[in-house]
Amino acid sequence: MKWVGRRQSTNVDDRRRMSTGKKAGIGGGLLVAGIMLFGLLTGKDTSMLVNLVQMFNGGDYIEQTANEPLTEEQQREGEFVATILADTEDVWTSVFKQYGKNYQKPELVLFTGQVQSVCGGATAAVGPFYCPADRKVYLDMSFFDELKRRFGAKMKSDVAGNSGDFAVAYVIAHEIGHHVQNLLGTSDEVNRLQQRSSETDANRLSVALELQADFYAGIFTHYADQYNDILESGDIESAISAASAVGDDAIQSRTQGYVVPDAFTHGSSEQRVYWFRKGYQTGDISQGDTFSEILK
Repeated sequence: MKWVGRRQSTNVDDRRRMSTGKKAGIGGGLLVAGIMLFGLLTGKDTSMLVNLVQMFNGGDYIEQTANEPLTEEQQREGEFVATILADTEDVWTSVFKQYGKNYQKPELVLFTGQVQSVCGGATAAVGPFYCPADRKVYLDMSFFDELKRRFGAKMKSDVAGNSGDFAVAYVIAHEIGHHVQNLLGTSDEVNRLQQRSSETDANRLSVALELQADFYAGIFTHYADQYNDILESGDIESAISAASAVGDDAIQSRTQGYVVPDAFTHGSSEQRVYWFRKGYQTGDISQGDTFSEILK
């Protein structure tokens, strides 16, 4: 992916130089992380539960203190992430303007190991996530090593030898897609529908929400390449490999040896690839109605 020399966003909060120490009641941190993971997988709002757990555990929180300076590789990673975030800002500002709307830029938090958000505490094991309550994306770069090691995603290294794999751009664009849904009111509507739905139907709504975020990642790719000619050979394949690796069927097959479609919360590998491709190929946000497709 071509990225060196372009504008970098100032909306990156790099906390990787901070060490994390936990102050909590017994088991409180694990319970908070479990609640957070449940919320991310089901799309349900768990902030109230998180706050209650923290209150009864004496104000459970993650304390961060200054630590070692960033390595040269980490600095390069930060520059890459800031460039991708700037690209998402440019693309979605333009798309929103086409519909007479103003795009409100989110913040992206880079962390290592553990992090605290308004949605609660989380560890790197949760993976990248978007917190609608504070409108921030949280990202631990070690997730991409896990994506390759545990789930077999094929990631093309940047031709210049930099840590600029397009799979990283896809994941960031997917989480920004959730921010777009939050701004458009889609996330709130899905949460309301899930409150009065069966578990199976709530899962299907979650799948539709996640697939639309994949579609928005494709929309981003379409326009970012149109604006800045960012794509190189193998980049789209890298994004598709990442999308396929985190499909519910792929994860269930690897972790439990069988697939339970009714338990899907993010969509199958085939669905995730399909909607990313559709966004990338059409560049038409009006074609991203995943809900009619999934809920029919």
